Amino acid sequence: MFNAPCYNRSLNETPPPGLSRKDHIVKILYDELSKLLGNETEFSFKPGKLNKVLMLGIQGSGKTTITAKLAKFLSKQGYKVGAVGADTFRPGALVQLKTMCEKANIEVYGEENNKDSPSVVKNGLKHFTASGIDIVLIDTAGRHKEEKDLLDEMKQISKAAEPDLTLLVIDGTIGQQCYSQAEAFHKTVQVGGIIVTKLDSSAKGGGALAASAATGAQIMYVGTGERIDDLEKFSPTRFVGRLLGMGDVQALLDLAKRLESEADEVRLKRMSSGKMNMDDFYYQLEEVTKVGSLKGFLETMPGLSGMVKEDQLEQMEDRVQKWRYLIQSMTKEEKADPDLLNASRIKRIARGAGWPEHEVKELLKNYKNSKSMMKASKGRQMQGFLRRMGLG
Repeated sequence: MFNAPCYNRSLNETPPPGLSRKDHIVKILYDELSKLLGNETEFSFKPGKLNKVLMLGIQGSGKTTITAKLAKFLSKQGYKVGAVGADTFRPGALVQLKTMCEKANIEVYGEENNKDSPSVVKNGLKHFTASGIDIVLIDTAGRHKEEKDLLDEMKQISKAAEPDLTLLVIDGTIGQQCYSQAEAFHKTVQVGGIIVTKLDSSAKGGGALAASAATGAQIMYVGTGERIDDLEKFSPTRFVGRLLGMGDVQALLDLAKRLESEADEVRLKRMSSGKMNMDDFYYQLEEVTKVGSLKGFLETMPGLSGMVKEDQLEQMEDRVQKWRYLIQSMTKEEKADPDLLNASRIKRIARGAGWPEHEVKELLKNYKNSKSMMKASKGRQMQGFLRRMGLG
């Protein structure tokens, strides 16, 4: 799966001193995959009401087993949990759900002779409403994106249940085909979270990436074995480590964080002493744009929110974007020593970034002003930033 930010960062970012290029690229890959997959998260169940969770999945994904596991997991957290067996398509599905849930003392509602899933769901919810249950998990028939009748039934079940959360169960042993399957589910019923199963084998769970990309939903839980207790909250560190074939990603992340912190201290000392280079100037631009739009950034700064006019903000954001492209077109040596930039180098940089040569000269002028200002202000960056943008 092509990831443009990952590709660009790998080409343009300089690793902090002490971290190899390879490890830095692994960290970048981890950052971008974690953004896609989401952080360790959990659904916030509302007290004083019946929270309804609809379980969806492809045939054979382990959805009924996961329903029982999730029921046990939530009951251990102190919730009163019930389950509705609404898989009227697969013979033995209700028996399987009841057998597994008995191990966790979870009550299961089902109707052996009723093949109308939406009515089973309605009756089950009515039953549990009077039981003082906090969460009801609704197990449904496994579906395939080509099975239109089952997808239509899923829509009817969702309408009957009005779920607070819809979880898509993904088999960790299948790959990119997960994308089209997850997309079909999401178009029929909006998916709010993902559970990955069967990660106790050699499977790395790459299909979860595709499912997350197709639905925009985060991975919430991971099934790691056959036992009813083999379910855990999703951890991006462990999951991405598995995807990359690296068990100890956390150690690399800790090392990178420490080295980046040390590099920042060295950078700030260099900048405040007037020895700032173009990499440092680029770092300043990145720090400001990390928080989103410059307008949003300035609105959070006391005394600055009304200081810059709207048209100036647009001009300011355009400049920052332009300068970033120009700096990315420079060589490592040119960034370290901008005094190397003669006429021929300026011409090459302008051509590489797709901007006129006078834009490179404007960048150099502002860089030199900023360098002088950083030395004079001993690192008071915000004043210098506004000044060098021609707005202070």
